[in-house]
Amino acid sequence: MSINTSAAGTASNSSVTILLGRILLAVIFLLSGFGKLSAISGTAAYFGGLGLPAPTATAVIVGLIELLGGLAVLVGFQTRIAAWVLAIFTIATGLVAHTGWADQMQMIQFLKNVAITGGFLLLASSGAGAYSIDARRG
Repeated sequence: MSINTSAAGTASNSSVTILLGRILLAVIFLLSGFGKLSAISGTAAYFGGLGLPAPTATAVIVGLIELLGGLAVLVGFQTRIAAWVLAIFTIATGLVAHTGWADQMQMIQFLKNVAITGGFLLLASSGAGAYSIDARRG
């Protein structure tokens, strides 16, 4: 009996931990996506400076990926898919926008993206946990 209680306690603790991880991962993408979509012209100018094609369209697409992906992770909806999309997006962003590694701040930004990608890969592997839309949908 104590094994089952311990296993249930571990599952519950894991679900709380996964929920906390989802919230922490989602916050940066929700804020960043909202910021980009709220200031399309500034975002487009920045993207144009990076040499990205169609900077205004790219700004909208990137903003939507961040905002909608962050929201999906936050509420635990299609979490494994959202985590894979955001993992690929995050590592690609690091390789596009943070490769000036001679500048320590760019190196830190790149490594931040690598760490966030690791979090998304764990989430893609583990799923959203019990406190999610995915769990309620079965």
